Amino acid sequence: MKSFRILNRNIRDSFKSVFRNFSLSLASVSCTTITLIVVSLSIMLSLNVNNFTDIIEKNVTAVAFLDSDIEPEQIEKIYDKILTLDNIECGDVINKYCENVQPMDKMTISKEMMDSSDVLKRVMGEWDREESPIQDTIQVKVVDINLMSKTAKEIEQIDGVDIVKYGAGTIEKLVSTFVVVRKISIVAVIALVIVTAFLIANTIKITIMSRRKEIEIMRLVGASNINIRLPFIFEGLILGILGSIIPIIISIYGYTTIYNHLDGHVITPLIKLIPPTPFVYYISLAIVVIGMVVGMFASARAVRKYLKI
Repeated sequence: MKSFRILNRNIRDSFKSVFRNFSLSLASVSCTTITLIVVSLSIMLSLNVNNFTDIIEKNVTAVAFLDSDIEPEQIEKIYDKILTLDNIECGDVINKYCENVQPMDKMTISKEMMDSSDVLKRVMGEWDREESPIQDTIQVKVVDINLMSKTAKEIEQIDGVDIVKYGAGTIEKLVSTFVVVRKISIVAVIALVIVTAFLIANTIKITIMSRRKEIEIMRLVGASNINIRLPFIFEGLILGILGSIIPIIISIYGYTTIYNHLDGHVITPLIKLIPPTPFVYYISLAIVVIGMVVGMFASARAVRKYLKI
């Protein structure tokens, strides 16, 4: 019971200190709010970039165009050879074929093209398999997109394969750009958390200096080090929580509004944003935890360093 009374008193004293030193507390909360807003934006950007990269890696397809005079039985042999490549992983089996390696018959391709346009239907409607200039294809999804170029060259070396297309150059640049943005956003989050800790610590230092006599009296009457530290630690926790309120509101409503305005994607449907629910709530939880932990850590560090307790 004594421990609970001490804890309750420390929390009560922390709240009193926050309001008693209102101007200093307001400055700390304002700085914390600004930095946590940027931290929130950086986290959301980083996670969405990760999502973009994952989607591209899962959906980028290399298309192997086969020789125009190839026979159906040869397609099966080419298919089997592609499955043996190191960067190919068979997912679920659909209609006896691997999910990640799918042959497409030229007549099936022709039908899909004709269904999309009446003009193409009139032009291509009379073609049979021998007359069609369209090539049979095999669509391939790789395990590691960074090895796409190497895998494409290996497929091209298989007898019966004419050429492999996968957006060479564009895909690599897009993925490398996302990787750079992801690294920058991670560094930004870490830097901003450090800045937040620094700002709160400085505010607490000023508060400590203004209350040095009070703390000296506490020590003279026999208060233990932990009893002197705790109010400041709780004060940092309170400042961290207060500073996270506005960032949480902005994160929830801001991200949801942007997601709805952009219809859930950026530029192209391929680059999809993470759905707001429950994403924004995880971000909010992360923000309040960062605010609390950083506030407590900064306060504890300020007390230890400047009061020599």
